[in-house]
Amino acid sequence: MRLAVTGRQGQVVTSLIERAARFGGEEAIHVTALGRPDLDLADPSTIASAITAARPDVIVSAAAYTAVDKAESERETAFAVNGKGAGDVAAAARALGVPVIHISTDYVFDGTKATPYVESDPVAPLGAYGESKLAGERAVLGAASDAIVLRTAWVYSPFGANFVKTMLRLAETREDLGVVADQYGNPTSALDIADAVLAIAARLHRDPVVTPRGVFHMVGQGVATWADLAEAIFAASAARGGPSARVRRIGTKDYPTPAARPANSQLDCTKLADAYGLRLPDWRQSVDATVARLIMTKEHNA
Repeated sequence: MRLAVTGRQGQVVTSLIERAARFGGEEAIHVTALGRPDLDLADPSTIASAITAARPDVIVSAAAYTAVDKAESERETAFAVNGKGAGDVAAAARALGVPVIHISTDYVFDGTKATPYVESDPVAPLGAYGESKLAGERAVLGAASDAIVLRTAWVYSPFGANFVKTMLRLAETREDLGVVADQYGNPTSALDIADAVLAIAARLHRDPVVTPRGVFHMVGQGVATWADLAEAIFAASAARGGPSARVRRIGTKDYPTPAARPANSQLDCTKLADAYGLRLPDWRQSVDATVARLIMTKEHNA
């Protein structure tokens, strides 16, 4: 099976390339990563031709504008990439007659709900990033009936820039770190996301008629605050002789940012489990594995 993935350096695409090499399904999965300059979501003229040249059986729409705070001052760029660009990818998938799996975010919700969000809950983004990702969801679903939207959250991995690597890097030089303790969500490993996406893609290819489509939530099991996550990172690191720091729990008001964050980003993944039999591992397990890998390879300073 040929899998075309938008993006070349993101956490999800890098994880997909790594996991596809060891995928345990019935057939091998060959991943083609499509990125700039060949495919630029901000340049509609590049999208269809790059995807067509890859001759995919399934497309994963993973590339995105992810600078949450910067999006407040770069709304036009965020919407061009996350909104129209995502829709153009789905339109290319429709033209080729292949399914598309689109990666979205918990930021489509405002975080005011007291319990985990389900797919049917009303959406109400707090900022430009969430608004642009919601526009992308709607563009994808409007452009292609053969589409799956996977909302995920708090993504980390051994690759790129993310919260786990930031905490380890800061702990190299600081004994004390203030970390927000009143925002709740589901930390999610990009490697776990990749495993699930590959399983879904394989099923789409194998059972194109019966495989469910639509919007699904897909996050690591268990809930945490950013402070909880930081403490787990430092505990895993210290156990392996790596950098560690004391976590000072602070409120959102003590760490102001240009873009507002949802206070509650928890996502209920029951629909995904019922449809595909998939549940991502507990976040603690995956954080421990990620930290172990970073300490062993010393890549947390990268």
